Amino acid sequence: MRFPDNFYWGTATSAYQVEGGIRNNWSEAGEKFDAGNACDHYHRYAEDFDLAKSLNNNSHRFSIEWARIEPIEGLFNQAEIEHYRQVLLALHERGLEPFVTLYHWTYPVWFGEKGHWLNIGASQYFARFVEKVVNEYKDLVKFWVTINEPNIYTTHSFLRGAWPPFKKSFFISQQVTRALIESHKKSYEIIHKISPDARVGITNNNTDFKGILKYFSDDFWNHQFFRAIENHQDFLGLNYYFSSSVLDTVLKPKEKSDLNWKIEPKGIYSVLKDLKRYNKPVYILENGLADSEDKQRAKFIADHLKWTHLAIKDGVDVRGYFHWSLVDNFEWDKGFAPRFGLVKIDYETQKRIPRPSSKVYAEICKTNSVKT
Repeated sequence: MRFPDNFYWGTATSAYQVEGGIRNNWSEAGEKFDAGNACDHYHRYAEDFDLAKSLNNNSHRFSIEWARIEPIEGLFNQAEIEHYRQVLLALHERGLEPFVTLYHWTYPVWFGEKGHWLNIGASQYFARFVEKVVNEYKDLVKFWVTINEPNIYTTHSFLRGAWPPFKKSFFISQQVTRALIESHKKSYEIIHKISPDARVGITNNNTDFKGILKYFSDDFWNHQFFRAIENHQDFLGLNYYFSSSVLDTVLKPKEKSDLNWKIEPKGIYSVLKDLKRYNKPVYILENGLADSEDKQRAKFIADHLKWTHLAIKDGVDVRGYFHWSLVDNFEWDKGFAPRFGLVKIDYETQKRIPRPSSKVYAEICKTNSVKT
């Protein structure tokens, strides 16, 4: 099973879930939402990137925390700017291409106090942050992911009210969606003005809907954002975790993760084929499962890559695969219990322990090593 030359093999993380020591809208929302020291990746990033390199990766996706860069409105923290410069340099030193996410669901406290994405000037505030970051790192970053999973974010934070800022309104969720669309478009233009050769996109969480759900959910959930920014994206970022059908609520899935998410490798083929309509490169920027005992992860990876390979053979321009996640992390409102990492974290000692599945992934990456 050979993948195309120059294929990107990597893992993914996000700042709030791994770095530790961040004050933002989540940390201020109550004990349940405070990641605390997380994995202390902020201080241990070099060690973690050594682990990524040992997996024969040639790329890594991470996010820059807006609350670190601009903790006070209009004032940029030069020490934190320098920190992320060192992070980027560490990746390059190890031959890991950075894929940088600019918004992975968390924001500065001041932005929240101004009404967050419901503020009429929200896209301008975000644009100021983006312009600063891209100017600082334009020589170190080619791939920019402006927004992570807008559909998941708006649903959990503004429709279900389960995440900060705990709103429960379809109307508000759509207001935020429109604000995020506007923010992406402005960011796209800013990034290309500063760095014309950069590649810019988002990543969306697409589900393989089956049966009647395909008619009622697919277009809205999988395509609302992609369709709205169709002329403002250089690639499509795909996060794929599961399929969904009405029968799933009745029949217990034979294979499921620790979070009871149905494991459906063939679904990744369906959602990839569905993205062919945009005629753009696709990067699988998240794919993984909670599996604390590491009994299913190796097979999960191999099976999803088998169907990804078939999608490529059938004409989908897939150019990268990033497993979620490199290390165990803070899984939002579910805390530290779910274990998504190829590398186990002992949270008492912060010791990193590669799981057996990491060796399987490392061998796949080695077999399909990139040509430069």
